[in-house]
Amino acid sequence: MKKLKAAIIGTGGISGEHANGYMKNPNVELYALCDIVKERVEEKAAKYNVPLERAFTDKDEMLKALPEIDVVSVCTWNSAHAECAVAALNAGKHVLCEKPMAMNSAEAAAMMDAAAKAGTLLMIGFVRRHGNDCRLLKQYIDDGFFGEIYYAKTTYLRRNGNPGGWFGDLSRAGGGPLIDLGVHVIDMARYLLGNPKPVSVYGATFQKLFNRPNIGDGKGYQSASAGVDDVCDVEDLATALIRFDNGAVISVEASYSLNGENKGDIELFGTKAGAKLDPEVHIYSELGNRMVNIDFPGSTQLSFDGLFEQEMDHFVDCVLNGTECIAPMQDGYDIMRILDGIYESARTGHEVVIDN
Repeated sequence: MKKLKAAIIGTGGISGEHANGYMKNPNVELYALCDIVKERVEEKAAKYNVPLERAFTDKDEMLKALPEIDVVSVCTWNSAHAECAVAALNAGKHVLCEKPMAMNSAEAAAMMDAAAKAGTLLMIGFVRRHGNDCRLLKQYIDDGFFGEIYYAKTTYLRRNGNPGGWFGDLSRAGGGPLIDLGVHVIDMARYLLGNPKPVSVYGATFQKLFNRPNIGDGKGYQSASAGVDDVCDVEDLATALIRFDNGAVISVEASYSLNGENKGDIELFGTKAGAKLDPEVHIYSELGNRMVNIDFPGSTQLSFDGLFEQEMDHFVDCVLNGTECIAPMQDGYDIMRILDGIYESARTGHEVVIDN
């Protein structure tokens, strides 16, 4: 079987997961790297044994110099997703673009058009779709165990969790915790609900606490550029209700900075049963005219061990074998329309209707 030649555009933090996934796949060669920071791309080239002549600071130069590249991962900051993905697609490459798909739905639409014209795959990095917890719940859902799931609650709250660097810069990130964290839980809940079409949203955002740089604890993940070009003009907290064409509703809360507890829950409510990830999976149902709670003997919380490798493996499988992609570009576009609507609703104070 042909070994795919893979390139990564953007060699910051998340790119390491893509690189490791490619290097562990026997059908892939990590072939080229690109980053606007010369020192960083050369450092990563040395780390991953990529020859320096295949380490670039200009994506167009790389794509022109190395036409043999088969697949490209886009791991840049959000404002460069569309530009880099479209360039790679126009060059005939298959693309895995990190979430969020773009800065807005207009950029996402341009990416879809480029993929359609090229006839190549554009997969979106909704990594939680590849998680063990998601797989477990989806099995029960597909078997009809929950009945009709009509409501979901999603939270991704960080008490002091702005990663710094470009993540707090509206011009590069497109937003704050909603577009960075909320996108994970919104997408996973919608995926488990069967990907219904969004029809309206009502949302609110708040800028009250900002980055709180003098509070040192609780930061967790930090951007590769944290402390170098820190800025914070994104929201601290976002909240919304999302209504879908089948009548289902998802509520969402996402924060970088909040006087509350760190929390990452997803709750599903169906006519036969409900479930909660907190992060273990719990199921609530009825048995013999009694309410019952179901827990599992082993751990069911999301395991990051091999998570991104499974995502890379799926991408490679789709490219080599034509396997149906579980994170297609249409789903990325629909999520961007939801995010656009929430930010617009927050700006106007009114519900936003999403045309289908």
